[in-house]
Amino acid sequence: MSTQTTPSTTPPATPEASPAAAAATARAALALGDDALVLAQRLGEWAGNAPVLEEDVALTNIALDLLGQARTLLSLTGDEDELAYRREPHEFSNVQLVERPNGDFADTIARQLYYSVYQELLYAALAAAGGELAPLAGKAVKEVAYHRDHAEQWTLRLGDGTEESRRRMQRALDGLWRYTGELFEPLEGLGVELPALRDAWLERVAGTVRRATLEMPEGPDRIAWSAGAGRQGVHTEALGRLLAEMQYLHRAHPGASW
Repeated sequence: MSTQTTPSTTPPATPEASPAAAAATARAALALGDDALVLAQRLGEWAGNAPVLEEDVALTNIALDLLGQARTLLSLTGDEDELAYRREPHEFSNVQLVERPNGDFADTIARQLYYSVYQELLYAALAAAGGELAPLAGKAVKEVAYHRDHAEQWTLRLGDGTEESRRRMQRALDGLWRYTGELFEPLEGLGVELPALRDAWLERVAGTVRRATLEMPEGPDRIAWSAGAGRQGVHTEALGRLLAEMQYLHRAHPGASW
């Protein structure tokens, strides 16, 4: 008598990531979390200081979006409060672009344009790739689309505005250009090839800059050169001052709650 084997309908188990792969993913999540946390703190400095009330609200809302992303990403690595408030500057792995001081409003908008276009491309790629960071990326990409649109609209207004606003916007784009190359350095454990996003980023940024009647900054290979190594814990002195303010209350009253 012959026997027939009924095919199993149980899907094969998904293999667990190796400890080394899991650690790499955690480091990548921490790096992105540091980016979001530091930029949230920078934008929060505009609260009560923005040029108009509408921008006071808009920049604060963008900061809160970034803070929410940071909390989720840091919690994938460890205790979010400990990671935010107890580390020293050299232990942070954010890119140097996000720690740059706000400067005037044009500086802030140039930083937002460079970073939000990059972040939107990155989160779209992460959402499509699947993996541990996909759920966060799928939700956050909708927030970041607003951040990018906000930066683009202000780039257009300042670039195609008065002679003074155009001068300041061009100066801001030129001054922050040197920090953009670091965005596209490979990040182990991320699951997305960051160098592959560079051309799309350059095309989108250049399109906005041209529409604003501004000029793209020049540089060696245009974007290949990077100013620093924030991912490796090498930062500008601006980060130390930012963290001193951000961490003061927690360090002064450890364990306090209200």
